[in-house]
Amino acid sequence: MTPSLAIDPDEVVRQVRALGDDELHNLAEVVRQVQIERAIDNGDHDAIVAAAFEVGFGRDGLGVLPWVEGNVVICPGGLVSKSKTSHRCRFVSVDDVWVWDSGLLLREDKRSAPGVEEGFRAIALVPVVDGTELDVVTGKARSGQHSVDHVISYEIRKGELVEVSQRNVAAANMR
Repeated sequence: MTPSLAIDPDEVVRQVRALGDDELHNLAEVVRQVQIERAIDNGDHDAIVAAAFEVGFGRDGLGVLPWVEGNVVICPGGLVSKSKTSHRCRFVSVDDVWVWDSGLLLREDKRSAPGVEEGFRAIALVPVVDGTELDVVTGKARSGQHSVDHVISYEIRKGELVEVSQRNVAAANMR
């Protein structure tokens, strides 16, 4: 970037508005790629994951809400089984894809849940990329039928995780 971009935000806006559609798209992709590279290059992911396993789960055994640390979003998730056909769970989806299937997934570590109940805990790291949408989905299974109880939605804006909605999912909308 030229020094004028770093010094004068109005000039940045003027130059971006002057770009053609293809150039604007390419600039957006470059910004996204740089944000991903910084998340990969910055921070000790081993230490972040280890610390997240210490604080990332509530008394109920499920993951707490995600948070930003440095250039990554820490996404705790977990499942606590009551029986072979009954469990409670909370996981994160990133841009409408489960975090473990997301193309943005940097790393996921999974461990057996402590205690007498069956289940597991996981910590996933995704890069802080502006515009990324995350949903924290809390659900349960009873008699092998899975249902969603609650969803909290976030968007990454200016490097921060911003809550955009919360909703309880009615029985009619179960999946």
